[in-house]
This record gives sequence, structure tokens and C-alpha cells, in this order.
Amino acid sequence: MSFLELQGLRKSYGPVRALDGIDLAVPAGSRTAIVGPSGCGKTTLLRLIAGFEPPDEGHIKLDGQVLANGGEAVPAHKRGIGLVAQDGALFPHLSIAENIGFGMGRNEDKRTERIAELAYIVGLDKAILRRRPHELSGGQQQRVALARAMAKQPRLMLLDEPFSALDTGLRASMRKAVAELLEAAGIATILVTHDQAEALSFASQVAVMRDGRFSQVGTPRDLYLRPKDRMVAEFLGDAIILPARTAGGFAQCSLGTIAIDSKERRDVARIMLRPEQIQLQRSSRQELAGSITSGVLFGEVTEAEFAGSTCSVAVRLLNSPDPPDAAAIGNSPLIVRQPGMGAPVVGDVMRVTVTGAAHLLA
Repeated sequence: MSFLELQGLRKSYGPVRALDGIDLAVPAGSRTAIVGPSGCGKTTLLRLIAGFEPPDEGHIKLDGQVLANGGEAVPAHKRGIGLVAQDGALFPHLSIAENIGFGMGRNEDKRTERIAELAYIVGLDKAILRRRPHELSGGQQQRVALARAMAKQPRLMLLDEPFSALDTGLRASMRKAVAELLEAAGIATILVTHDQAEALSFASQVAVMRDGRFSQVGTPRDLYLRPKDRMVAEFLGDAIILPARTAGGFAQCSLGTIAIDSKERRDVARIMLRPEQIQLQRSSRQELAGSITSGVLFGEVTEAEFAGSTCSVAVRLLNSPDPPDAAAIGNSPLIVRQPGMGAPVVGDVMRVTVTGAAHLLA
């Protein structure tokens, strides 16, 4: 039995259907990330799980307990669920210690020691406990919000884009620290985010949402390498989509004959490669002229955007075989990523090779 079970959840606001049949199983102690474009229903789903609103249809079970069944629902304060919002939602008139201990009883045994322990667990110095929220950085405020949520010893933790307001470096370190903290505590977690890289690195299960439904649910690796359709492919990262003919585990496309992850035969198909699967090696026009019939693929760099450790490179193929649907690809260049050190420049002729298998899209 799954620790958290969502089945057939629907929620409407007037004529707008925010959730349209959500099914999800969350194992105990696991981390699930829900991603999708703005307005797809992510935050609405979190509100239903937290108990702020009841679903119109469907049920929510947590550790075997029915929390919601249609319009009937257990109140939020009786669910044992912690929530960390995007802005932390700290009480500005309370000290940090009072914020952390807000959900604890005033006369609770060893309350002061427990507050200090929680501050230590989330990486806060004991001296901070006397301060007010406006005296802390954004990262420190988020740690306080996490400690406050953990003070009630929740069975499930909900994170609603808690890292989005942080600087890039702090965001990555906070994400790692929170993941390790919750895993050590054995708390199942659901993260709502619009950041694809965050979802893939944080979670053991990723659910991609579109128009109030899940388009695909699976492990980060499966969704990234084997997306169900073009929307999922492009939402989870840069993708090269090519028209192709497929048969026997291979595809005929503008890159020649390449391996794919299916033996299905299709005369009209679409295949996906991730940019890191395209490898570039410096060459010359002389080598290009001498290899016209060799089957080796060459391209010319038409754009190069340097970004420090990586460089985004646009490559126009010079000797591509005719694709099955030339109109579908036109003269669009391949956009690939290369290490910033020694990256090619505009005008360079490159030998183009493909590593790994392409994915056949539905």
C-alpha cells in the first residue's frame, strides 16, 4: 500500500476545471516532484492534500487514513502534514525561536531544547533564535520555515516552490540540504516547482502536469530519457526533435542512420535526442570534401553562446542525407551544448556524431 494515495481528484472553480482526474501514489519516505507550466493545477493539488480545500470528487488517503472523500474532508490541522511556502510565511512580530515553536504547546516538555535542536538540524546558529525574520537572509528564512514545519513532526511534507526566491548557488545547496534532512527523518515529501532541473535532482518520482492532469509519472531518468510525448520532452529540458522513418531498432533521419530505443516500424515518426548526445569534433572543409560518400556527417557552427562552463552551439548540417520529411526540419540548425573550455566558434566545421539511442516519441 502506498503511503499517500490520490485517486480521481477533481476540483473546479466556477467553469474552470483546475484538476481533472488526478491519480498519484507516493511511497513512504520518498520524494516526489510535481512540475508543469503556470496555471496547470500544481498549487491547487497541494492545497487539497494539505486540507485547505476539499476536492469535488475523488479521495485522498494518508497512511491508510481517509483524509478526503469528495466533499468530506479531515481539517488541515488534524492531518499531520507540514507545509513550506515559497516566501516562508514567517510571523514578522515573533522571534525566530517563537516562529519555530509556533505549532508546539507552550508547556510542552523540553520545548526550548527542541527548538534549539530543530534550528541545529536545519543548519541555523543558536544565536539566530533571538532575531526577527527581517534580520535574516532569504535562505535563513526558508530554513526557519522548514524547522517550524518539522516541529509538529509531520507525516508528510509539502514544499511549494520553497527555493525559487533564492540565489542560484544558495538554491542548489539548500535543495540538497533539505533533501538530506527529510530523508534522514524518513518524511515523505512532495515538491511543487516550475524548475525542471530542480525536480529531476530532488525527487525519486516526477509527475509532469498539464491542464489539471498528469501527462506522465515516473523516475527522473525515465522521464528525461523516455518522455511520453513532445510536451514532456521539451518541458524537462532542451530536446532535439527530428522526423524519421523507423524499423528494427534504427531510424533514418537527417543525422543518417541512428539507433533508437524501439523496434517499432513507422514510416512517419518523431524521434528525440538530448543535446548532450550530439558530439562535435573540429574538422575542416578539406576533410568534408574528401568524405562526401563516407557517411560521416559534418556541420558548420552558425552561432556560439558562451556561458562559462558550457557553450550553446548552433550547427548547420552540411552533408545531411535527405530526411523523410524535409519540410518539417527545413534548414533549422542543431542546438547542442559543449564544454566552455575550447568551445567552437562561428564558422568552424565540425564532425558530428551521435552517442546513445534516440527515443521514439508517441
